[in-house]
Amino acid sequence: MKLIERYIMASIQRLVATLVGFLIFIFASYCAQRYLTDAANGTLALDVVLNVVFYKVLIALEMLLPVGLYVSVGVTLGQMYTDSEITAISASGATPSCLYRAVMFLAIPLSILVMLLSLYGRPWAYAQIYQLEQQSQSELDVRHLQARKFNINNNGRMILARQIDPDAAHLSDTLIYTSSDNRTSIFRASSVDVVDPSPSTPTVMLHTGTAYVLAHQGRDDNEQVFRNLKLNLKPFDQSDEVKRKAKSVATLSRSSAPADAAELQWRESRGVSALLMALLAVPLSRVRPRQGRFSTLIPLTLLFVIIFYGGNICRTLVANGALPVTPGLWLIPLLMLAGLFLLLIRDGTLLWKIRR
Repeated sequence: MKLIERYIMASIQRLVATLVGFLIFIFASYCAQRYLTDAANGTLALDVVLNVVFYKVLIALEMLLPVGLYVSVGVTLGQMYTDSEITAISASGATPSCLYRAVMFLAIPLSILVMLLSLYGRPWAYAQIYQLEQQSQSELDVRHLQARKFNINNNGRMILARQIDPDAAHLSDTLIYTSSDNRTSIFRASSVDVVDPSPSTPTVMLHTGTAYVLAHQGRDDNEQVFRNLKLNLKPFDQSDEVKRKAKSVATLSRSSAPADAAELQWRESRGVSALLMALLAVPLSRVRPRQGRFSTLIPLTLLFVIIFYGGNICRTLVANGALPVTPGLWLIPLLMLAGLFLLLIRDGTLLWKIRR
C-alpha cells in the first residue's frame, strides 16, 4: 500500500470513528427517550428498556456505518481538494485511481460487516425485541404498572387501578379496557387478582363489578354484574412487518410471498449499496480550491436522499407486487453502479488505465 493511500485512509478513518460514534449516541438517546416514555406509561417494563435500546442500535448500524463512511469520504476528500492536497498528489505522479483504492480498502471490510449485520444481526435483534415486547406487554407483571394512571399496551389493552400491591399481584378499584376488531369490552371491579401472568395466557380474576360489551356492528351490546369473573386477556401479537424482519434468511428464501422477497433483497443489497455509496462519494467530493470542504454536503445529501427513499419505494413496490422481483430492490444498486461508471469516465480514471 502506498504512502498516499495510507494517508487518505487515516484521515477518513478518524472522521468515520467520530461521526459514527456521534450518530450512535444520538440514535441511542432518541430510542432511550422513546422507550422510557413507554415505560412511564406502563406500556413497557423498565428493566427491558436498555436491552431494547441495544438491539435497536444494532439494527441501525446497517444504516449508520454506510452513512458515516459516505459522509467521511466526501468531507475528507473535499478538505483535501480545498487545501490543494489532491493537486499536490497529482503533481507527484499519482493517478485519480489512488483515491478509489484508498476508499475501497476501507469500504470493502465495512461493506462485508454491513452485509453480515443485515443478514444475521438484524433479524436476530428484531427477534429479541419481539420477544421482549411480547413478554412485557402480554405478561401481567404489575410491578411496572402505575396506580391512578392509564397503563396502555400496543394490543389495545388498558388497565387503571386506584391502588396496586406488586407483591401480592393485587389491584384495587380497577378498570380494564380491551378492544378487538368486532367489539369493545370494559370491566369495572372492586379488586383484581392476577391468576396467570404468563405472556401466552394472561389471566385475571375480577371480584364484584360490572362488565360491559359493546359491539361495533349491530345491537349485540350487553351488561353483566358479577361477583367473581375469570378473564382471559388477549396476548400481545406483533405486526406482520416486524415478524417478517425477524425471520431468518433461510426462511425468507423458501417463501414465495413478495413481501418476504422484498425483505430478503433488502438484506442482501445492504453491503453492495454501502460499497457503492462510498465510491460515489469520491467524485462528488471534488471542489474548487478555497471553496470549503462542507460545500460537498449538498450533493452528498441529495444523493443519499435519492438512494434511501428509492430503496424504500422499491421495497414497498416489490412487497405489493407492483414491481417484479427481478430486478426488484437491485434496481437501486444497478443505477448506482451505472452512475459510478459515468463519473469514473468523467474523471478520466478509466481512460488513464486504458492508455497505460
